Amino acid sequence: MTDLDHPERIIEIRQTIERKKPLKRIYLETYERYRDCLSRCPSDGLILELGSGGGFLKEVIPDAITSDVLAYDGVDQIVDATRMPFADQSLRAIFMSNVFHHIPDVDAFFKEAMRCLKPGGRILIMDQYCGWFSSFIYRYVHHEGFDPKVKDWKFESTGPLSGANGALACIVFQRDLAKFQLNYALKMVRFEPHSPFRYWWVGGLKSWSLLPAWLDPLASFLDRLLVKCSREFASFVDIELVKS
Repeated sequence: MTDLDHPERIIEIRQTIERKKPLKRIYLETYERYRDCLSRCPSDGLILELGSGGGFLKEVIPDAITSDVLAYDGVDQIVDATRMPFADQSLRAIFMSNVFHHIPDVDAFFKEAMRCLKPGGRILIMDQYCGWFSSFIYRYVHHEGFDPKVKDWKFESTGPLSGANGALACIVFQRDLAKFQLNYALKMVRFEPHSPFRYWWVGGLKSWSLLPAWLDPLASFLDRLLVKCSREFASFVDIELVKS
């Protein structure tokens, strides 16, 4: 998986996003959820996206700071989530999509987030959810690590993208929520599972897709319908935190 950690992979990622229209729509929907969260943040301060990768956030939120731990061409800054180069209380929002489960020391991240966020500032984490179907995919099909039974939040990372525990969001914000609430001045105000199958039909950042563009609206509707039946159909989750 070492190729996953090579900065030149960004060219392939951007080409895939542009070529696969349903995938680009998923990115746009992600950025709209960022914007919705931003409406509840303080009116002043910096907006930071961690793990921007090959995305195009600036087309939707032009004043956002895009960042990644890898030296990708086009991102504004190289930023390690556990050692952020921002002044105390300088950020009004931190956004991250499919990044949280790659952070090998989330305790360090939470402490940095508390230091950098303004009072009332928010974190929107969009990450993997351990649902009925998705847990099978994450454990047996997906290329990243997945272990919901680990006791510790830390893990030994093989690289910024190749190292991961896909169960991390559910471990911290479901199984160990009491521990999280005890240790950090961050209140969870939303835990919303979503998107059962559509991302898998699209094929993610792989070269293939099983979802033609004209069927994407139907796939999106079916995803929303399934989650209304039970959130355990979900494959992903939005977690919104606010600094007290």
